[in-house]
Amino acid sequence: RNDSVAFLVIGDPFGATTHHDLVLRAVDKGVEYEVIHNASIMNAIGTVGLQLYNYGRTISIVFWDETWRPDSFYDKIRENKNQGLHSLLLLDIKVKEPDLQQMMRGKTVFLPPRFMTVNQAAAQLLEAEEKRKAGVCLPDTRAVGVARIGTDSQKIVSATLQELKNIDMGPPLHSLIIPGDMHDLEARMLALWKP
Repeated sequence: RNDSVAFLVIGDPFGATTHHDLVLRAVDKGVEYEVIHNASIMNAIGTVGLQLYNYGRTISIVFWDETWRPDSFYDKIRENKNQGLHSLLLLDIKVKEPDLQQMMRGKTVFLPPRFMTVNQAAAQLLEAEEKRKAGVCLPDTRAVGVARIGTDSQKIVSATLQELKNIDMGPPLHSLIIPGDMHDLEARMLALWKP
């Protein structure tokens, strides 16, 4: 309460409800706070050339494991597609995740950070398609992989989901777009990013 504390996040502080909760807690406790907004994928994605107002619901893709393979993202992509809207897929980030085996031994050990790649996301979308079979994420579905948007080393690739499974996008952070209906200008912009 009497010290200065900084909380640095990836993207804009209000891009996640967790950060709204922190503000409400500060207000409840009478703690002063200041927010300095940051660049975010939510607006920086405009560099790809798809109009921001043509995006539908933003969708998170989480890492799958042997026992947990949620595919609710599939329905959300389908909803956006049915409305002709683009889908921005935010790919999972695992930072400071506890090692459950070590926790069971009474030790606090964290796993190394993991950042989902466009390759992994494309593979999960294709696997979900094999299960659902509704034609939402076919191997020839056009998609746009992005990495490190807003930096000097940003990479943008417009390719099929099948192709994106094998294209090296380099270091994190990655996101993926499934375009909806496109205006001619949008289609011409995506043509700039073909491999």
